[in-house]
Amino acid sequence: MPSPRFPALLRSSLVVLALSLLPSAHAVNQKNAGPEKVELKFKLPPPAPLSWEEEMKTFKLEKGFRIELVASEPMIESPVAMSFDDQGRLYVVEMRGYMHDLAGGGETEPTGRVSLLEDTDGDGRMDKTTPFLDNLVMPRAVMAVNGGALIAVPPNLFFCKDTDGDGKADVKDVVATDYGTLGGQPEHMANTPVWAMDNAIWSAGYSTRFKLRGGVWQKDSGLGRGQWGLCQDDYGRLYFNYNSDMLRADLLPTEAFTRNPLLRNASSVNAKVAADQTLYPSHPTPGVNRGYDPKSLRADGTLSKPTGTCGALIYRGDAFPAAYRGNAFIPEPCANLVKRFTMSEKGGIVTATNTAKTTEFLTSTDERFRPVNAADGPDGALYLVDMYRGIIQHQSFLTHYLIANIKDRKLETPFNQGRIWRIVPDTKERPQPVKVSKDVKLLSHASGWVRDTAQRLIVESGDASTVPALKELLTTGTPLSRLHALWALDGLASITPDVLRSVLADKDAQVRAAAVRIAGRDLAPDLIALTSEKDALVLAHLAIKLTSFNLPDADAAVARLLASHGKIALVREGALTGLRGREAAFAKLLAGQLNKDNGTQIMPVMEALGALLASANKAGPFEDMLELAAAQPKGGALQVATIKGLATTGADPKSKTPVKLLWLEAEPTSFKTLKAAMTDKTSAKLFTSVEARLAWPGKPGAPPPPKIVPLNEAQTALFEKGKTIYATLCAACHQPHGFGLDGLAPPLVDSEWVLGKPDITARIVMQGLAGPVKVGGRNFNLAMPPLPQLSDEDIAGVLTYIRREWEHTASPVDTKTVSTIREQSKSHMTMWTEQELKNLGKKPSTK
Repeated sequence: MPSPRFPALLRSSLVVLALSLLPSAHAVNQKNAGPEKVELKFKLPPPAPLSWEEEMKTFKLEKGFRIELVASEPMIESPVAMSFDDQGRLYVVEMRGYMHDLAGGGETEPTGRVSLLEDTDGDGRMDKTTPFLDNLVMPRAVMAVNGGALIAVPPNLFFCKDTDGDGKADVKDVVATDYGTLGGQPEHMANTPVWAMDNAIWSAGYSTRFKLRGGVWQKDSGLGRGQWGLCQDDYGRLYFNYNSDMLRADLLPTEAFTRNPLLRNASSVNAKVAADQTLYPSHPTPGVNRGYDPKSLRADGTLSKPTGTCGALIYRGDAFPAAYRGNAFIPEPCANLVKRFTMSEKGGIVTATNTAKTTEFLTSTDERFRPVNAADGPDGALYLVDMYRGIIQHQSFLTHYLIANIKDRKLETPFNQGRIWRIVPDTKERPQPVKVSKDVKLLSHASGWVRDTAQRLIVESGDASTVPALKELLTTGTPLSRLHALWALDGLASITPDVLRSVLADKDAQVRAAAVRIAGRDLAPDLIALTSEKDALVLAHLAIKLTSFNLPDADAAVARLLASHGKIALVREGALTGLRGREAAFAKLLAGQLNKDNGTQIMPVMEALGALLASANKAGPFEDMLELAAAQPKGGALQVATIKGLATTGADPKSKTPVKLLWLEAEPTSFKTLKAAMTDKTSAKLFTSVEARLAWPGKPGAPPPPKIVPLNEAQTALFEKGKTIYATLCAACHQPHGFGLDGLAPPLVDSEWVLGKPDITARIVMQGLAGPVKVGGRNFNLAMPPLPQLSDEDIAGVLTYIRREWEHTASPVDTKTVSTIREQSKSHMTMWTEQELKNLGKKPSTK
């Protein structure tokens, strides 16, 4: 990825080159286009495009509510995202270049814009529009902040501001240069920046989080997850979705899980919270991508399961009745509806319950009703972004079936319409918008949007005069207002140890958990002393925080905590976030806690520690864990749990990629003991799996040990050059440890792509790679942009580095080899696909 420190001239050159490398448009998804001959089972007449008045008549809304127009064409066209500022003005992203035809026409043209809408007469409908930022190529996100807005125009994220009062941005600062890819797949790039409770700006499909401190944008790592849309609940938990999964959540702080990249299957982040996602459209919906599949559509032609989920919202307004507050409202544009889930929580685990039995919160019989985002408003109402168009599926994923439907029912046009809708209770009084300031009293407002905005304004201002009122609110406010006050103080860097100590004893578990999350190393003794805590969420936060300190007393406290609560997934996974590289040592500490009463709490943790070591593929720690297992009572539960964890490969069972063989200097002394102890059928099978992972000189049936040829002087120089380039250019995505980040970049450690023929990796660096791609048995639907700024020597250095770092033993790559590959592939002007590279791999290597 290009570094944000690159000079502007280089960034401009990259943009021009990237545009020239854009793949030519295809009418179908070449890899999975479905059957070429299709039958239109549900023969429906072409639907006429409707005016907003006509569309409104097609809506069926849950009793007790009404829907109102906020804005429509020609004021806005193809809206995809929106954000209110503190004065109630509305920023709207208009992706006007999206899918002008089946070949994706219009997507390279600078026709997009972000408009600033205003309701000047107070009637609830926008009547004034100003092009805040114009002439954009496929803009995709906006967030009001700091008197202006963050605006995403791939590959850039800009901070834009109007300083002369004309409603148009005259400040345009680059915040990031990796916020998506120019010409990338619109359904799978960064979007929806959200200022969350923790004063960090998180995004969907993007692993970097931002903080605004003293007018300066700061960056650090998070996790990339979600597809389109991001929101939070009253406690700051982040919610997102994928096209076929309507709602997921991070139940614990996302940033904690970046500390342990091997904790990929944790249930505490990216947690699926909705089991029943059955849809009930109010009309046949045959125009979906897999409509040819009998499992996709019901007999009446209606879509039964989500396929295009977008922009979920946890409703936190104050206009709806109390029973609706905290509910999830989720647009499904392919089914022309908005679903409602009720939300519940027990032990820190959130569950979404489908309220629909035969209908939905909102449906339409207009096939062009395309709700793609939901949002809270300053009046407490629920707002919907309606892209209003026939084609919603991007051309790179179109199937023959969907193309036939689009042509048959003339859905290609128009593509220049769009609406913003507001849903309010069906009463005579219309809820009035609140204009927000940095008044601390607003942190007690009933509306979550008002509280969030007030907290943001306080933190943005850096105004120390608000601190006394915030500290007072910590002792006198409601649990929610206390939570906001605590985070506002943290954002102002005005929390003292004494304040935190008092909050650690708060009656509300969410407030206590936030205090633990904020606490620093200086409060380690206070956190260690919290032995009487019973709430699972607070315990999980304690486990996260204490393991992050890497202190003997803190680790001992976590061992005691897990001996009592290790069966709770949140607590167990929280502890594992901070134990990378210390698994075997901590396992020994935990084993010392075992007694006749706590085995059921300790065994899941021992198994998890073993599984992490199995995934790490490091021979030394693996052998240490074997020795610990051998020291346990023969055939005991702890011994079995440890071996069961070590027997875990973490790979896809269907994958043909062999599991890495770990080479030891000699047969482990623990083997004889373990083999004699693990004699029952289940245990013996586990031991055999572990034994198969290991090899040593003289082991019967083992292949010859790998021959590692030391690098010569020239190769060592290339390695060091590549190490520097990797640190400045590659590590932001693939991470210094090489394990990558889910949602952003696949792992390089033990990757079959990295350790295979250098022809392949060289081409990826030169021309890029468009996903999906399978790495280590896991699918990644991501894009690796080309890096044209790297010379042949640079590429040889990077490839040599990643092929010999992290205990890799592959051959180095010289500059001449890279030059040969460049000459061979010079006619390839698009990013490679997985299949193209696999086809190349079947040919003889250049080296």
